[in-house]
Amino acid sequence: MQADLTMGNLASANLAGASTLQSNEAALVEELRAGSEEAFAWLISRYRQPIYSLLARTVRNPADAADLTQEVFVKVFRGIRGFHGESSLRTWIYRIALREASNQRRWWKRHQQQEIPMEQEMAQGDCGRPMQLKDMLVDPAESPYDAALHEENRARVENALRQVPEPFRTTLVLRDIEGFVYEEVAALQGINLGTVKSRLVRGRACLKALLTVERSGSRPTALAGMKISLREGAR
Repeated sequence: MQADLTMGNLASANLAGASTLQSNEAALVEELRAGSEEAFAWLISRYRQPIYSLLARTVRNPADAADLTQEVFVKVFRGIRGFHGESSLRTWIYRIALREASNQRRWWKRHQQQEIPMEQEMAQGDCGRPMQLKDMLVDPAESPYDAALHEENRARVENALRQVPEPFRTTLVLRDIEGFVYEEVAALQGINLGTVKSRLVRGRACLKALLTVERSGSRPTALAGMKISLREGAR
């Protein structure tokens, strides 16, 4: 009986917590719709770094991530009145960011631009020291992903991640780095759960192979068969 009561209390607490979160989000959305500068300032401070990190990992040229991040919040500002709660606010913002990343990748494909080397000097940093592209990718906020990696390995992991073909890379970033659950990843990319799991398996295998053979200079065999048809990518 005591165990049943305990489980009942936990369930009630979880339901109450979920209800509070929904209530708080609804209140935030109302303030955003009313044009509250304080609400938008909070929203930007909460999501700017996660959105920037997502874009830097999913677009062809990470140097564009800062500009794209600003564009995402401009579209959030302009489109908030059209948000009716069909998904969580977080999911809606990430969906806008993914659309911007997709548009940017298509632009790169049309113009056939080459990727900028990780050592490319992009701007002047503190004390006049040239800032390289790889420096701009470092996320100052600690996260489970950052905690799992030793500092000296982060750059090579990010570099290997960028070599994972799309759409496997975006699925990998959303699930393993951003922490979305499978259902959210499926909704964000417009695919079914089976495709999410398939892409994760193949994406993780590719990333592991890239890291394993990084120093050998040979092309990992895991990349063989990674190319998929447009029909499969849209499932």
